[in-house]
Order: sequence, then C-alpha cells, then structure tokens
Amino acid sequence: MEKRLILRGLLAGAIAGILAFTFARIFAEPQIARAIDYESGRDAAQAALDKAAGLPAEAADPDLFSRTVQADVGIGVGLVLFGMAMGAMFAVVYTVCLGRVGGLRARNLALLVAGGGFLGLYLVPFLKYPANPPAIGHEETIRARTGLYLIMVVCSLLFLGLAVWWGRRLAPRFGNRNATLMAAAGFVVAIGAVMALLPSLGELSANTREYGRHATETPLPLTDARGRIVYPGFPADVLFSFRLYSVAAQLLLWGAIGLVFGPLADRVLEPVTSARRVREPDPVGA
Repeated sequence: MEKRLILRGLLAGAIAGILAFTFARIFAEPQIARAIDYESGRDAAQAALDKAAGLPAEAADPDLFSRTVQADVGIGVGLVLFGMAMGAMFAVVYTVCLGRVGGLRARNLALLVAGGGFLGLYLVPFLKYPANPPAIGHEETIRARTGLYLIMVVCSLLFLGLAVWWGRRLAPRFGNRNATLMAAAGFVVAIGAVMALLPSLGELSANTREYGRHATETPLPLTDARGRIVYPGFPADVLFSFRLYSVAAQLLLWGAIGLVFGPLADRVLEPVTSARRVREPDPVGA
C-alpha cells in the first residue's frame, strides 16, 4: 500500500508542478524579466562610472541558456521535478499520519498534510527570508543565505512536528480546541525566537563590510562620486509582485497536491477499510 501511495504522490506532485509552472509563467515570469532588465541597466550604469573613474571594465559572463529556454524549459522542468519530489515526501508523511491523527477521512487528511507542508516548508521560512528575483542578493553571500534559509526550514519543520505531538498530548486534558491553540502558540513563540536570533541578510558580514548595515540586500540607488543618483534602486512594485506571486505559486502547488492526492488515496485505502470491516465480527446482540 505504501508504494502505491507514493506513486500517487509522485503523480499528484507532477500535476501540481505543471499547474504551478503555468501560473508562474503567466504572472511571475514578467517580474523576473523586469528584474533582469533592471540588473542590466544597473550594470551598464556601473560600467560607465568605472570607465569615468579610469577603472578597468569587468567582462560580462555569457549566458549558457537564452531567456526563452530559462523561462519555458528551465522553470517548467524545475517546477515539475520539484512538485514530484514534494509529492513523494507528502505521500510518506501522509502514510505515517494514517491512523495517528484521529478518524480523519483520506481527503481531509491529505488537505491537512498539504497545509502543513506549505506552512512548514515555505511560508514560515518565507516570513524571515522571502523569495527574491534576480538582481537582489550578492554573490559573496550565497552560501550564508543558503545556510540561513535551511536553518529556517529545519526549525520550522521541527517545531511544527513538535507542536502536533504536544497538541495530541494535551488534548485528553484540555480538549482538542484548547490543545490546538496551546500548541499553535508554542509554535509561534519558538519559531519567533529563532527568527529574532537569526540575522537579516543585510547584516551579514560580507554586506556590512562592503555596503554598510542595511535590513536587506535589496539594491539601493547607485550614486556617483559626488553622491548624485545615477540609477534608481530596485523597483518596489516589482519586488512586491514577485514575492506575492511566489507565495501564490507555492500555495497552488501544495493545494493541488492535497486536492489531487486525496481522491487517489481514497481509492487505495477504500478496499483496505472494507476488508477490515468484513473481518471484524458483528457486536453481540446486533
């Protein structure tokens, strides 16, 4: 049964990945294109400043793939593979939760696990380290940014799992509603402490040493030697739209996994449930 559920998780993840790619291609890709245009314009302005100051011009790295390939094939394949990976992991968690979270139906449990995946793997880490389009982020901080984000993901999943366990332990004493509220409050306090302890990206040593102390790595206006602005900072509307569509794409991905997997799992589990009912003897006096 476990293998059949995992295969259905892969299928649900692939379908969800296709849906997420379609959404991202329509809404998020234009924001990425605007970010790349901004980066190209800023690089040209920086090159002009360097030339005026007598500094050698840096050669631009050639693009291995065209923007068309990146926007269509690259993002599409990436999202489908990511969806399949998340679908397989979702199916494993779903199998572990079967029979351990009360008498939830297969479809309801699928939505619950999908909601937990969206919350723990994406939304909570996003609150501390939100997604950024191209042109935001410095090359020298890639390792630090990756490490900090992974710490947020691990802590988010760990505390979410502990909150579920704690809620189940408290339920017999305080009731399901109060136990859920107490577990949720504990999760918020714990993950909030982690967010407060971890540095913002603008506070990384590589950034403070070269750019000064700022809250984020979002590019500020480019100025010349006299302090005059020669190129504006990164457009706020592009940044907002990209982050909004990133959250929406992930919500669509996880929602589709839960909605597609639920009926598929129901078909696998229904024969098992029916067989158990047949084997169970009728109660005395029925």
